Amino acid sequence: MTARSHLGAIRLVVVGYALAYLLVRAPHLISYRDRPAGDFDPVGLVALVLDGPLGSTAVVLLVLAAVIAAVPALVGWRWRVTGPIFAVLLTWVLTYRNSWGVVLHTENLMVLQVIVLALSPAAAAWAIDRQVAPAIEERARWAIRALAVATVLTYVVAGIAKLRNGGWDWVTGDVLRSQVAHDNLRKHLLGDPHSPVGGWLAGVAWLWPPLAAISQVVELGAPVALISRRLGLIWSGVAWAFHVAILGLMAILFPYQLLGVAFAPFLPLGQWLERAQARWRRAGVRAQPPMSDPDTPQPSRMGSSAARSDSAVTSRP
Repeated sequence: MTARSHLGAIRLVVVGYALAYLLVRAPHLISYRDRPAGDFDPVGLVALVLDGPLGSTAVVLLVLAAVIAAVPALVGWRWRVTGPIFAVLLTWVLTYRNSWGVVLHTENLMVLQVIVLALSPAAAAWAIDRQVAPAIEERARWAIRALAVATVLTYVVAGIAKLRNGGWDWVTGDVLRSQVAHDNLRKHLLGDPHSPVGGWLAGVAWLWPPLAAISQVVELGAPVALISRRLGLIWSGVAWAFHVAILGLMAILFPYQLLGVAFAPFLPLGQWLERAQARWRRAGVRAQPPMSDPDTPQPSRMGSSAARSDSAVTSRP
C-alpha cells in the first residue's frame, strides 16, 4: 500500500463523513438564522470577521455552499481548489453555530483533519482527476503523519484538561463517579436519553478509580500510537472501546470516533480499498461470457443457412 493510496482513502472517509454530518445537521445549522441577536457571542474564525450575526439568507446560503462544496472534494475533483474551499466553509459553518453560547468539542477533530487534508495531496489516489507532482509520496506520508498527530493531540488535551479541572482526585477520588452520576441524573430529570447502567454503577464506589485511571492511560498515553503501525492499531482499538464505554455509562455519543473515522490515519484503508477493487475486477471478469478462440473458424450465419437449404434440397423426393 502506497502512502498516496492511504491518504486518498482517508480523504474519502473523512470528507464523506463530513458531508453526511452536514446533511443530517443542516436543519439545525440553518435554525441559527432566527436566533436573538443578543445571544450571539462569536468565537474562533467568526470572531475575527463578525461583530454581529449574519442575515437569515446568508446563514442558509453558507450551509448550502458547504454541502455543495463537499461533493467535488469527496470525489477529488479539482482538489487543490475544492479541498481548501470546503475546509473554509466547514470551519465557518460549525464555528458560527458555536458562536451562540454553547461551544461543542465533538466536531473539532473532524474539522482539523479536513483542514490538514485540504493542505495535502489528498487527491493523489482514489480521485476523479488525480494530482501528479514531484515527491508526492513523501508529501503524502507527512500528511498522514499530521492527521495522526491531530488525532493523538485531541486525546492528550482531553487528558490534561481532566487533570487541570479535577487534579489527581480524577484518578484516585470520586470525580469521575460524581460526574457520571450527575450527568445521568440531570438527563433523567430533563427527560433526555440517559444510561441506566451508569446510574446503577455509580453506587459501586470501588469501580471508579480504576476506570478513571484507564481513561487517563488512553488519553495521556495516546502518543504511543505514533511509534509504530502496530501500536497505532492497538491504541485505536483501545480508544474505540473507551468511547463505547462512554456511550454505555453516560449515553454520550462520539460518532466520529465510534465509526472509526477519527482513527483513519492508523488503519490500512488504502490496502482495504485496493483489495476490494481487486475482488470487484475479478468478479467482473468472471461475469463476462467466455470468449471464443479467435483462431478457430466460426461458421457464418449465411453458411449455416446455405447448409440447411442444401440439406432440405437433398432430402426432397
